[in-house]
Amino acid sequence: MELAVEIFSMLADATRVRIVLALRDGALPVNRLADIVDKTPAAVSQHLAKLRLARIVSTRHEGTRVFYRLANEHASRLVSDAIFQAEHALSNTPAHHQGMDGRVTG
Repeated sequence: MELAVEIFSMLADATRVRIVLALRDGALPVNRLADIVDKTPAAVSQHLAKLRLARIVSTRHEGTRVFYRLANEHASRLVSDAIFQAEHALSNTPAHHQGMDGRVTG
């Protein structure tokens, strides 16, 4: 139980959530992540170090470059579900319940 709470506390930071979202489609280097989340590379590196210690991200080396990727799909799902829950708090019909034509799907 305590480890689960640690995972939630690790994801209780907007920059780290943005990093997880950015890594959903694949591995990225620090500089690219910094551009995506609009933070300095040094700040992103600090967040990545914490995410790495929590085993949420892992690394791959290509020459002198380090690429970060999600260790598994679970962090991405946790973040997506948290965003969906937040949408429910803001709207009776959140965007993820609307079909392509704008009708409610579920």
